[in-house]
Amino acid sequence: ERRTGNRLCCQSALTQIAVLQIVKESQQQHGLRHGDYQRYRGYCSRRLRRLRKTLNFKMGNRHKFTGKKVTEEILSDNRYLLLILMDAERAWSYAMQLKQEANTEPRKRFHLLSRLRKAVKHAEELERLCESNRVDAKTKLEAQAYMAYLTGMLRFEHQEWKAAMEAFNKCKTIYEKLANAFTEEQAVLYNQRVEEISPNIRYCAYNIGDQSAMNELMQMRLRSGGTEGLLAEKLEALITQTRAKQAATMSEVEWRGRTVPVKIDKVRIFLLGLADNEAAIVQAENEETKERLFESLLSECRDAIQAVREDLKPDQKQREHSLENDSGKVSNIQYLHSYLTYIKLSTAIKRNESMAKSLQKALLQQQRSEEDGKRTPRPQDLIRLYDIILQNLVELTQLPGLEEDKNFQKEIGLKTLVYKAYRCFFIAQSYVLVKKWSEALVLYERVLKYAREVQSGAGGYTNSLKELPDVQDLITQVNAEKYSLQAAAILDANDTHETESPSQVKDGKPLSERFETFCLDPSLVSKQVSLVHFPPGFQPIPCKPLFFDLALNHVAFPPLEDKVEQKAKSGLTGYIKGIFGFKS
Repeated sequence: ERRTGNRLCCQSALTQIAVLQIVKESQQQHGLRHGDYQRYRGYCSRRLRRLRKTLNFKMGNRHKFTGKKVTEEILSDNRYLLLILMDAERAWSYAMQLKQEANTEPRKRFHLLSRLRKAVKHAEELERLCESNRVDAKTKLEAQAYMAYLTGMLRFEHQEWKAAMEAFNKCKTIYEKLANAFTEEQAVLYNQRVEEISPNIRYCAYNIGDQSAMNELMQMRLRSGGTEGLLAEKLEALITQTRAKQAATMSEVEWRGRTVPVKIDKVRIFLLGLADNEAAIVQAENEETKERLFESLLSECRDAIQAVREDLKPDQKQREHSLENDSGKVSNIQYLHSYLTYIKLSTAIKRNESMAKSLQKALLQQQRSEEDGKRTPRPQDLIRLYDIILQNLVELTQLPGLEEDKNFQKEIGLKTLVYKAYRCFFIAQSYVLVKKWSEALVLYERVLKYAREVQSGAGGYTNSLKELPDVQDLITQVNAEKYSLQAAAILDANDTHETESPSQVKDGKPLSERFETFCLDPSLVSKQVSLVHFPPGFQPIPCKPLFFDLALNHVAFPPLEDKVEQKAKSGLTGYIKGIFGFKS
């Protein structure tokens, strides 16, 4: 058991056990870093089995159960306290596992409460045993804080806000006292626990009647991880409930000079919280929190759009593109749908732009990241983001009810030029990395063209374009990059005309053909060393001569008629004589 790495204090005159440290280390090493409560529960069961076997504290055998209780007389070994602590942790982890499953199976909530009560029972036993004179003061305080923490969680689930707040406050007070009493390294765990339970305390205070706690909860929501765990779902439900009360007074919304009624409750709640969500994104402390808030806002927007779509009946869909009162306007419900779609696309553009800015900062720190051995961002990553932004802008121009809005179309056109300029800039940067100087120079000129078009056409749209990246900064950067590119191209051209140094020649010749040339060839010590050409190539050799008798065509042979026997006469007479055997 001592090989598990958990710091169980050495036995002395008084029994000691670092409750919070053991709990935190076990949770982080066995699943809770990823929210896997089932894995942590299995670890607690296995550790309990090992402890009982080591201490010979078994509950009977496989045929009969014999209950045993830890008493004060056997507290000389701190592992007996660890037994009870692991029992409480196992019950708590099972309750948290059931909490995750209760989202889809509500009946499991009853089992959840039963497991939490079991965890509190074990914590009470741990606190009672720690009251013994054999346990030191620090362990007593940690056991009391652990008991108060589990009690507060149980009361929180029962929605007994006053009792839960009292338990959490007791836990917070003990951990704050412990943090002040020890060194900074030891106080880190206690301060972390205090930060974890602070949102729960404020939530309980709000439900009791403290309206000022709502603002503090909203600020905690902006912090990374500030609303995770037990409080996350309840805080989101509280925000939705608060907005629902305000939505009763909202009946219409105005956008681009047109007022449309809002009759759907989900849309009212979303529109009321839109300004708060956008303000929260601006106040976000880091990129991770900002990304989480963007995703939350987009999810709420998609739900509102889906509610509007369900409200569009088949007969209403036929009137989506029809004229109302011969004025060229689409129906109110369709215009509301266009407004929500505009919010969704605009939020997606802002999210992608925020991601692009963070990638640009990472590109500036590329050299340091390479030294650290981390993956460095590339210009291609930014190109993909700007492609998505341009696609969202194309969808904005196609929204029903805005086709004839010339100001809107002009504004979207200018935004498109801005993002096209940045997209071309990073495409040029990617060409520079592979030394395609001509292509990069042409793209830089295209960037300047887009930027000048934006400057010439942005006279009356300064307010709508102020949130976009400044094209003047882009022009300055492109001019500097052009001069740098031209210098690099000239140097690269000079390098190609120079003879390569012997140490860099790689002509593919085997070693047998370059004995007279010094060359650093790493392949000579590899398994694919090139010593000679094998199989050897064909070489020309002399072949056997061919003789042609040319004199034969010019030789005149002597006549041979006098030496050749005359052929016998032929005819009918000769034929008959031949049949009957008469020969001349």
